[in-house]
Amino acid sequence: MNSAMIRERWHRDTKSFTFRLSDGTRVPVVHPDFMWMPPGVALVVVFDKAGKEVRIDPLHVVAIEEAPPKRTRTNGRSRH
Repeated sequence: MNSAMIRERWHRDTKSFTFRLSDGTRVPVVHPDFMWMPPGVALVVVFDKAGKEVRIDPLHVVAIEEAPPKRTRTNGRSRH
């Protein structure tokens, strides 16, 4: 996967997604605001809710997995 494809997904919407890396690791992006790609550098930085960062070389991203849609209860309210 290349930086342009990653950047396109990053800017598409605010839904969460997961990077699948070449070694099988999955890195969740809970919201696009928790991710950063500096211009002109082959680097993706993903932060978790606690502020811990994971630095990823875009060449190691083999897939971007979309988060499954949230399930709703029969009364229409979301499950937490």
